[in-house]
Amino acid sequence: MASAISLSDVTIFYSEKQLFNHASLTISEGDRIGVVGKNGSGKSTFLRLLAGIEQPDDGKITVQRNLSVAYLPQTPHLREDATITEAALQYLPARPGEDTASAAYEAQTLLTQLGFVDLQQPVRELSGGQRMRVALAGVLCRDSDVLLLDEPTNHIDLDMAQWLEDRLLKWRKTLIVVTHDRYLLERAFSRIFDVGGGTIDVYNCAYSGYLEERAQREEMQSATLRKNKSLYRKELAWIRRGAPARSTKAKGRIQRFDAVAEAIREAPPEAELTMKSVSSRLGKKIISWEHISVAIGGQTLIRDFSYTLLRDDRLGIIGGNGAGKTTLLRTLCGELPTACGVIERGETVKVGYFAQHCPPLDPDTRIIDAVKDVAAKVYTPEGDMTASQMAETFLFPSQMQYQRVSSLSGGEMRRLYLLRILMAAPNVLILDEPTNDLDLDTLNVLEDYLDSFQGAIIAVSHDRYFLDRITTHLFAVEDGVMVPYIGGYQSYLDAQEEKREAALPAPEMEKPAEQTRQHSATLKFTFREQRDFETIEDTVAQLEEKVEALSAQIEANAADYVRVAALMAEQEETQRHLDEATERWLYLQEKWEQIQTQKNG
Repeated sequence: MASAISLSDVTIFYSEKQLFNHASLTISEGDRIGVVGKNGSGKSTFLRLLAGIEQPDDGKITVQRNLSVAYLPQTPHLREDATITEAALQYLPARPGEDTASAAYEAQTLLTQLGFVDLQQPVRELSGGQRMRVALAGVLCRDSDVLLLDEPTNHIDLDMAQWLEDRLLKWRKTLIVVTHDRYLLERAFSRIFDVGGGTIDVYNCAYSGYLEERAQREEMQSATLRKNKSLYRKELAWIRRGAPARSTKAKGRIQRFDAVAEAIREAPPEAELTMKSVSSRLGKKIISWEHISVAIGGQTLIRDFSYTLLRDDRLGIIGGNGAGKTTLLRTLCGELPTACGVIERGETVKVGYFAQHCPPLDPDTRIIDAVKDVAAKVYTPEGDMTASQMAETFLFPSQMQYQRVSSLSGGEMRRLYLLRILMAAPNVLILDEPTNDLDLDTLNVLEDYLDSFQGAIIAVSHDRYFLDRITTHLFAVEDGVMVPYIGGYQSYLDAQEEKREAALPAPEMEKPAEQTRQHSATLKFTFREQRDFETIEDTVAQLEEKVEALSAQIEANAADYVRVAALMAEQEETQRHLDEATERWLYLQEKWEQIQTQKNG
């Protein structure tokens, strides 16, 4: 295919940091590219270069003549006094000589599809998710030759994320998207650009293929580095022994020594993000709420919600923009009062609230001071760690810790915010859209951390993969009522599909055989069910062993009342999880047998 955009030896600096060092690549017409990379690596700058908003410090960017480009930044800036129709037109793909007012009808059509009723509503009344939808209406309301989207799923709800994915799957022209949505990366793109270290590494495959190929490349790079270090040691020993000055062979070895030494110096530091397990002791009583309602501005958003949070609960909350999810979390944290009902917290509970938007810090504050303001040191299973040591584990090396926070990217600010929360050693985490602005590597480490977190977790998220990965049950806000669902997001989707099927008219009596065949053809495990089926027996066995071990500990500590009480509480929770896992195993086993019967005719 013809080239749409090409970069040739592009170099660009952000402050004193070099983002791209002589980067070259070609983007062809019709390419579908997902852009990934660590926070601060230059992903957003890359899109701005392609959109023509920024120019490189050196090198050349060649764009096909008369190419129309639509660009959506990570945080759309809309005029507060504009109507939503006017604001959408701000992001209309530029076409030479066109009066954008003539495109108002197209924008309004898409705004209606996105759920807006009053098309003259002022922007100042919109939430963050609604503002993103307005900007999306502008960039998507007509086809452009190149569509550039920077984290388009940030701040939008799950239904909107699914709508956007369906729309992008149908896009037939050049599509380039920066995103951490792993389901979207796998389904929508055939090429992955990995931005980092001054380069743009190209992978001509979907996201799963990228993960495999990147692992292979890193393994090869590690092997090469180990080989170079071994060779360096040998050459260094030879150089120190003294080389005959006029020997041609000796000069060749000296040159090789210099080359190997340079290669080792240029090798990237093997920095790795690790989140140390930090938490405080948690008593038997955690948080419970009875018949609470939450409201804002006199409007009740959620009513009559009751729940008792247990020690290792992994609770997800989903719902549309404006449904009251953030208001509920702020109420549970104690930031807002309940409209009615009662919330009770245990004496040992320490809540860590990771808000959707980072609270402002003094831009002149140094990174290390922002961490020390919370705690000078914390206890981890590996021992006490100072604020500086914790900052290093969060990829803020010592030479960076004295920079001002104003120098950080949006993703780096989120990482610093998360570090500050964990420095307070919470034992209950309440997370509001925790995946926003975090890179994929940080997300993977955060999810691993949450797996081992010794406490309860409540999370509001629009990230489908995150919900499937972390949560064991969900509440969906449906018309102001908290409706429970067992399992992650995929289980919620399965339940919604079953509801839709149940609402369909009964099959016609004259076609029972055909209906039976159609039903049989669709009988299969969902993604979540298949994953659970492969692990559920081990899970049940582990829980049974834990219950037995706790019984033995209770007997061994019979004289220690406090210890026995804690062990009995833990045994009770473990037994509850065992009962749930056993019920899940029975359901999956029965379905597996039905699938086998179907396969056998």
